[in-house]
Amino acid sequence: MDLHSILAFTVVAAIAIASPGPATLMAINNSLAYGPRYAIWSSIGNASGLFCLSAAAMLGLGALLASSEWMFSVVKILGAGYLFYLGARQLFKKGSVLAQEVHPDGQTYRPSRLKLYKSAFLTATTNPKATIFFTALFPQFIDQGAAMLPQFLLLTAIFMGLSLASLSLYAAAAAQAKGMLSRPAFSVWISRLVGSTFICFGVAILATRRPIS
Repeated sequence: MDLHSILAFTVVAAIAIASPGPATLMAINNSLAYGPRYAIWSSIGNASGLFCLSAAAMLGLGALLASSEWMFSVVKILGAGYLFYLGARQLFKKGSVLAQEVHPDGQTYRPSRLKLYKSAFLTATTNPKATIFFTALFPQFIDQGAAMLPQFLLLTAIFMGLSLASLSLYAAAAAQAKGMLSRPAFSVWISRLVGSTFICFGVAILATRRPIS
C-alpha cells in the first residue's frame, strides 16, 4: 500500500466520521450528563465496535450480510431497536439530560465505565451501515498483491484513531457549552432533542436498503 492510498483513505474516512451519527450523539450526551472523562469510555466502546465490524468485513461477513436479506434485516432491526430504547429512555426519564441521580447518602450517581463502554459497543456493532461501509471501502485501497493483515491493521487503526479524535472533540465542545445548557427548562428540551434524535437514527437504520448484489 503506497502513501497516496493511505492519504486518500484517511481523507475519505475523516469525511465519513465527521458526519454526526449515533456514536456522536452518545458522546455528547455522556459528556453533558457525566463529564468528558466519562464520554471517553463510550468513545472507546465505539472504536472497539468499529474494529469488530472492520474485521468482519475483511473476513467476508460484510459481503454475506449484504447478500443475505434475512441476516441484513435481523441486524437492522436489532440496531434500530436499541436506538429506539435509548431514545425512549431519554424522552421518558424524569428530569433533564444534565440532571444526575443522587443517592440517599448524598453521592452523585455515575454509570460504570464498563456500562458506558458496552452501550457504545452495542450501538456500533448493530449498525449495518457501518458494516456495508467497510465492505465497500476497504477493497478500494488495499493492494491485493501485498499481505492483507498489515494493511487491514493500518486502515483500521486510522479509522479508529479518527473516530476517537472526532468523538473526543464533540464531547469537549459539549462540556464547554454545558453552562449555557444548564438552565432547567432549556435542559429538558435538550433531553427531548437527544431522545428524538436517537429515535430518528433508528428510523434511518430501518429505512436502510440492502445493497443489490
